Amino acid sequence: MSVFNQSRSTVIRLIVAGVFLIIVAQLINLQLFSSKYEALAFNNAVYPKVRYPDRGIIYDRNGKAILNNTIMYDLEVTPSQIKGVDTNFLCKLVEIDTAEFKKRVVTAILKNGRYRPSIFEDLLTPEMHARLEENIYKFPGFALVERPVRVYPFNAAAHIMGYIGEADSGNIKRSSGFYRLGDYVGKTGLESFYERVLMGKRGVEYMIKDNKNRLVGKYENGLYDTAAQAGRNLRTYIDIELQQLAEKLMQGKVGAVVAIEPQTGGILSMVSGPNFDPNMLTGPNKQQNFNKLFLDVSSPLLNRAIKGQYPPGSTFKPLGALVALDEGIITPSFGVGCGGAYYGCSRPVKCTHNNPGHAANLRLAIANSCNSYFTHIYRLSVDAGKYKGVKNGYQKWKGYMNAFDLGVRVGVDLPSEDRGNIPDSSVYNKVYRNSWNSCTNLTLGIGQDMMLATPLQLANSMCIVANKGFYYTPHFVQKIDGETEADTIMKAFRIKHEPLTSISDDAYEAVISGMQDVVEIGTAKMAKLPGINVCAKTGTAENYRIIEGKRTKLKDNSVFVCFAPRENPKIAIAVIVENAGYGGTWAGPIAALMMEKYLNDTLRPERIKEVERIAAANLLPGYLVREQYKADSTRAYNWFKMTKDSSAIQRFLRRERRRDSIRESESDPAPKPDSRTTYLRLEAILPEHFSFTPTQNS
Repeated sequence: MSVFNQSRSTVIRLIVAGVFLIIVAQLINLQLFSSKYEALAFNNAVYPKVRYPDRGIIYDRNGKAILNNTIMYDLEVTPSQIKGVDTNFLCKLVEIDTAEFKKRVVTAILKNGRYRPSIFEDLLTPEMHARLEENIYKFPGFALVERPVRVYPFNAAAHIMGYIGEADSGNIKRSSGFYRLGDYVGKTGLESFYERVLMGKRGVEYMIKDNKNRLVGKYENGLYDTAAQAGRNLRTYIDIELQQLAEKLMQGKVGAVVAIEPQTGGILSMVSGPNFDPNMLTGPNKQQNFNKLFLDVSSPLLNRAIKGQYPPGSTFKPLGALVALDEGIITPSFGVGCGGAYYGCSRPVKCTHNNPGHAANLRLAIANSCNSYFTHIYRLSVDAGKYKGVKNGYQKWKGYMNAFDLGVRVGVDLPSEDRGNIPDSSVYNKVYRNSWNSCTNLTLGIGQDMMLATPLQLANSMCIVANKGFYYTPHFVQKIDGETEADTIMKAFRIKHEPLTSISDDAYEAVISGMQDVVEIGTAKMAKLPGINVCAKTGTAENYRIIEGKRTKLKDNSVFVCFAPRENPKIAIAVIVENAGYGGTWAGPIAALMMEKYLNDTLRPERIKEVERIAAANLLPGYLVREQYKADSTRAYNWFKMTKDSSAIQRFLRRERRRDSIRESESDPAPKPDSRTTYLRLEAILPEHFSFTPTQNS
C-alpha cells in the first residue's frame, strides 16, 4: 500500500510540475513573443480615425470649378467596442427607434465584421452632428468621421458629372478589398469613368482615448499617422455657361442636346431633358431625392444624350449623299423630278415640296430636304450592279454608316453608352424571310425604318462632315492634373480617326454647300448668325409609342444638326426635342442660340427674349401625366395588398369616387373615342374586383 501511495504522490508532483511549466511557458510567450494582448490594449487606448481624401475637382474649359467638395460627417460604429451604451439616448439623437438601432448594428456585423468600423448614419445634418459631437464620448464604439461631400456650384451638368454612393459588395469584390464598407465610389458619369483618378487614398490618424472613451490627443505625436491623398483634378472641355444656357432652353422638354468641338472631339455641352439639380443627390436627403427621381416616369435620371435612341429623320440626308457621291452613284449635278412624293416602289413616300425644280441637283435637294431624292439615291446605292445583289450592296452601305459612328458605340468617357441601330442584313433576312429588296427599307434613305441614333452620334457625324472625314472620339476631359504615362485612360481620346478621308473634298464641299443653303434659303433660316456661315440640316421624325396597349402616333420629334463656322468649324451641335414637330420649330432655335453664345461669347439683346420664350415653353408630352398616375396608383395598390395600410391609396380612391359622381351627373353619354386617340383624363388604375372599406385610421 505504501508503494502505491508513493507512486501516486510522484504522479501528482509530476502533474503539478507540468502545469507549472506550462504556465511559465505561456507567461514567457505572452511577455516576449505574443502581441495579442498588446494589440487589445492598443485598441482599447488608441482609436484609428480614418481620414477620407478629398475627391478630385472637375473644372470647365475656363478654369471654373463645376464639381467641388465640402465637409460633412458620418457616424461610424465598431460593433465589438459597443459597451454600456445608452441606446435610448443615442436613438433620440439620431432620430431612430431601438429596433432600427439593432437592425443597423446587425447589418454592420454581417457586412463588415465585428471589428471593423461601418457607417451607422451617413451625412449627418448640421443639427444632428452638433448634438452627437457634444455627447459622442458617452457612446463607446461610435465615432464621428469627416466625409468630403460633392457640391455643384453651378447646379448644372448632372448627367455629365454623375454622382457618388456607398461602395456595395460588388464594388468591394472587384477592387480586391481596396474599398470597404463606408467608402464612396463614383456610380455614374465622370465620377464613375474616372473613379481611379478622382478617388485619392485614405489616411489614418491614431488618437488616444481616455477611460471615458474621449479622444484626448495624438498617439506618439502622429508618428504612425498616414495622410490622406486627395484625388487628382480633371480639366474638361465643358463651357459651363453654354451648359447652363442649354439646360435652361431644355426646361419642360424631353430630348437631348450635344455640342462638340470638331477639331478635338471635346464635348462643350451635353444636356438631357428632363433634367435635375445634381445637388439633389448629395447631402443627407440624397436617398429620398433619388427615390423621387427614380419613380418619375419621365426618367430624369436617364441620359438621353447617350442612351436615347431616335430616328434621325432628314438630318441623315447629308450622310446618304456622301455615300452616293463616294461610290460614284451620283454627281453633284444629279437631280430628280419630284411632284410631291416618290413613286418608285409600291408605297409612295411623301415629300413636303412639290414645286418644279426643288431637287434639280444635290445642293437644292439638301436645301429643300426632298424625300424623293434621298430615297431614290439610297436605292441606287444598294442596288448598284457592282455589288451583285441588294444584300451585298446593303452591307457596303452599312459599312459607311458604321464609319460615321452610327450603329456602334462612339466611345465617350461616360459609362452605359448605347450603340443606336443600323440593322445588319441578317436582321432583314429574319424579319422578311430572306425576301426583301431596296423598296423594303427605302425610308432608310431619309433616316427612318429601323435606323436609330443617339444625339451624341448625330453630333459626332457632323464633326466628321465638318472635318471632311476625320474625328477624335468625343470626350469631356482634356487633361488630368499631374498626368503621367501610367494614365492610359486618356490615350484613346488622342487618336485621330480617319475613316472617311477617302471621300473627295469636292464631295464634301457639295454636301456642305447644300447644308449652308439650308440656312440661307431652306428650312433652317432661324439659324442664321450675322457674319458667320452656318451649315445645318433640319429633321422631322415620326414618333410612335405604346399607350394602353396600342401603338399610338404622337407628334413628330424635332431634330436639328449643324456646325459653324463653315470655313473653320469650332462647334457642332445635335438637338432632339420629342413631340415638338418640325426640326426648325424648336430644335433649330435651341441650336442657333447655343452657336451664337459659344462663338460670340454673348447673346444679342433681342436673342435673350428668344431664350426666355423657349425656356417657358412646356413641351412635355401629355401621356406622361397618365403614365405617372398609373404607376403611382398601381404602386399604392400593391402596398395596400402587402400591408393593409390604406393611407397611400386614399388619394386615388377619392379621385375615383369624384370621377364616378361627375359621370352620373352628365346627361349626355360620352362620345365613343376613336381607337387611335389617347385620352389623358386621370383615373385610378385598380383591379375591377377591388373593393375598399374605410378603416378607423383611414
